[in-house]
Amino acid sequence: MPNRTSGLPVLPPVASILLLVIAFILSAPVFADDIAPTKKARTLHFNVSPNGYPPYLIVDGQEPSGIMWDVVTLIADRIGYEVVPEQIPRKRVDTMLLEGYIDATSRAIEWTDNPEQFLFTDSIVEVEEVVFIPADSDLTYQTTEDLFSRTVVTHLGYFYPLLESHFQSGAIKRFDVSRDRDMFTFLLHGNRFDAAIADRLVGQWILRNEGWREDFRISKESLTNYGFRLMLRKDWTAFARLFNAELANIRANGELEAILSQYR
Repeated sequence: MPNRTSGLPVLPPVASILLLVIAFILSAPVFADDIAPTKKARTLHFNVSPNGYPPYLIVDGQEPSGIMWDVVTLIADRIGYEVVPEQIPRKRVDTMLLEGYIDATSRAIEWTDNPEQFLFTDSIVEVEEVVFIPADSDLTYQTTEDLFSRTVVTHLGYFYPLLESHFQSGAIKRFDVSRDRDMFTFLLHGNRFDAAIADRLVGQWILRNEGWREDFRISKESLTNYGFRLMLRKDWTAFARLFNAELANIRANGELEAILSQYR
């Protein structure tokens, strides 16, 4: 009677050995130390606003840029956060921050309604309002009285604490425009304007980009000086502490100054 063979295929010796090795590997215990840990970055949803605020925030490219963006992303990366840009209109920022739709925005404490509701980091850069004067003008600015009987170009909707009483009395006349660049255009081409009041870095950025550096002088004295910082929810104290520590480091080692110099 002939021998009956099994229905299973007979494997070559090499294949059998390979299967045994694979089975051993799969059955071996896996220890936590054998697995390389993956550190997942936490997320910071950072408002850059729809139109930005050059040179602090610039949103005309594929990725934002500007002083605040460069500083925030540099520090965030070092303390384990990924920054996600969000474009939130100014009137909705405070509410959306409190409700958790965004985590941070750039702000001066002095510009904030109910600042006690929020947490602020240390100042990243100073927002300094100064006087821009045509290069061929005989006007010099040291005190507010130097602007008496003059017409200054100002930003529509902006409040100038040092000058408001003089605007109201008529000692200084103001001419409002809605865009920062227009302030310099009117001053450069309008014969009835004597000076413009603008943020020093904003003005320097515009003059550099437009090729107008030689057409204006900038006062050394400032009208206002506010710290521009991150505004956060109050439950972000741990982030603020880490952020402030690294901000102090990059201020001390020159990295912050290197960023600022790119936008002057």
